[in-house]
Formats: sequence, C-alpha cells, structure tokens
Amino acid sequence: MKQPTGSDDDVARELLQSVVATAQAIFGAEASSIFLLDEAADELVFEAVSGQGEEFLVGTRFPAGRGIAGWVATSGEPVIVDDLTRNGSFARDLAESTRYVPDALMAVPLVHGSRVLGVLEVLDPVPQSRSSLGELDLLALFARQAAVALRVVLDRRDAGTPRLGGQGRAESLRMVEALRELLLEAR
Repeated sequence: MKQPTGSDDDVARELLQSVVATAQAIFGAEASSIFLLDEAADELVFEAVSGQGEEFLVGTRFPAGRGIAGWVATSGEPVIVDDLTRNGSFARDLAESTRYVPDALMAVPLVHGSRVLGVLEVLDPVPQSRSSLGELDLLALFARQAAVALRVVLDRRDAGTPRLGGQGRAESLRMVEALRELLLEAR
C-alpha cells in the first residue's frame, strides 16, 4: 500500500475541506465554511470552503469580533438564524465582500477542551435543517469531532513532530469518512 506523502498542512487542509463538503451535503446547503481563529491577529480566517466562494475565499480574513461567526467564536455558542435581514449581528458588508449573501445560516464553534479553534458555518441550509434544534445539535457534534482531529494535526505541526503520514493520516481520514456516513444515515 502506498503511503501518503503530504505535509501536516496538506493533511489539515484535506481534513477541513472534507468537513465543509460533508456539512454542505448533509444540510443541503449552498455553502459551508470553516474559519480558524488567528488569536495573534484577532481575526477569523477562511481555511476551507465548499460551494459558493470555494474558488477564492480561502485565506480571506475578517475581524474576529464582527458578524455572526465572530459572535460564535467569542461566545462559544452555536446559533441558527433563519432570517439574516432581521439579525443585528449579521455583518452584511462582510458577506457582500465574499460575493455571496445568504438568507439563513447555522454556525457552531470548533471547540477542543475549553479552547475555541474556529467556526463551522453552513449557509442557506434546506429549510427543515435551519429550524430544528436537533439539526443544530447534529452540526455541533460534527464540529466537535472535526475539532478533535484538527487539534491533533495542529498540535503535531506546532510541536515540530514529524508529519502525520501513513497509518495516522489514514486513521484520521477514516474517522472523518465514518462520521460522514453516520451523519448521512441519521438524516
């Protein structure tokens, strides 16, 4: 069996892209994205995008204290907003700068331990997903699993340990795939 040769950064990108693509599919959404918190710069950074904006948004930065994603990152609380035109936290100017302004969204923090690593957003999910507390719980469960896997990759990278390859990488990707299948079956 051929061993994967990607760096930890490649593995992290692949993991995050898998998470947003799965979230988009599970909730029938127009888009899904992950923002990671850059604490030093006090910014949220688009790290993975599926759907609207995926061609150009990765790497785009926003102030961590603005918008619904900023609120979720600060509070550590998940949120469903069915009508963004009526939500005072929605930063329409930031959404317009992404070239896609959603009508509704679901957002959950990516939490590991007591630390918020970032935010997973699902934009314009199908209506039955937007209004169900059970669906928000499902997204939060998915985000918690993604945060654990992401933290392992980031900790290894920050510690300067050898890249996550071979069996460790394969196990991480199998975990994400198994979680995706479980979530799709639950729908």
